[in-house]
Amino acid sequence: MTAALGFLAASLSISNVWPQVWRSCRHGRTSGLSSASSWFAVALNLSWLTFALLIGDPAQVLTHVVVGVGNTAVLVSLVRNRPDLRDRGTLVRTAAGPVALVALAAGSAVAVTVLGADRAAVATVLGAVITTVGVAAAVPQPLSLLTDRTQDLSGLSPARWWLGAGSGSMWVTYGWLSGQSITWLTSGFGLCCALVICGVLVVRRPAASGPAPVRVRPVGIRLALAPAALRPAA
Repeated sequence: MTAALGFLAASLSISNVWPQVWRSCRHGRTSGLSSASSWFAVALNLSWLTFALLIGDPAQVLTHVVVGVGNTAVLVSLVRNRPDLRDRGTLVRTAAGPVALVALAAGSAVAVTVLGADRAAVATVLGAVITTVGVAAAVPQPLSLLTDRTQDLSGLSPARWWLGAGSGSMWVTYGWLSGQSITWLTSGFGLCCALVICGVLVVRRPAASGPAPVRVRPVGIRLALAPAALRPAA
C-alpha cells in the first residue's frame, strides 16, 4: 500500500505543473504568478535532479526532468510576457538566490565526479540545503496573494494548485507511513501553501476573471430612450 501511495504521489507531482504550462505558454496568461517562486521552482528542480543523480534514484531523475521542463517553460513565458521582470534590479532580486542554489548543486556534482568526494556525504548536505530552501521558496506565491488583494489572478491555474494539494497530501501520508520525517514535514508545509492558494482562488476568482460584460440594448430600445434632440429625423 505504501509503495502504491508513493507512486500516486509521484504521478500527481509530475502532472500538476502542466495545467499552468498550458495556461501560461499556450494562452500567455501569467498575471498573479510570483517571479521569485518561478525562479526557485526551476533552481530546485535542477538541484533535486543533481541529488537524484548522486544517490542513483532513476524514479526521482525522471520526475525532476519532466517537472523541470514544465517549470522552465512557465518561467520563460513569465519573463517574456512581463518586461518589468527583465529589469536588471528585478533580476538580481528574484534570480540571485536561485542561481546560487544551482551553483551549489553544480559544485556538489563537481566535488563528486572530479575531486572524488564521498557521494553519500555530499548528497546528504545538498539534500538538507535543498529541503530548507524548498520550504522557504514555497512562501512567496501565497504571501503575494494574501498581501496584494487587488492583483489579477487570471494567470494562475486552479487545476495546478488543486493537483498540488492532492500530491502534497499523498506525500504527507507516504512520508508518515514510511517513517520519513523530512518528507512529511516538507510536504505538509507545501500542502498548507497550496491550500492557501486554492482558497484565495476560490474566493477571488470572480473578481479576477475580468470586468463584467457590458450589456448593449437593441438599437430600437436605445433610440426610444434617447432624448428627442438626438433621435434621427423621420
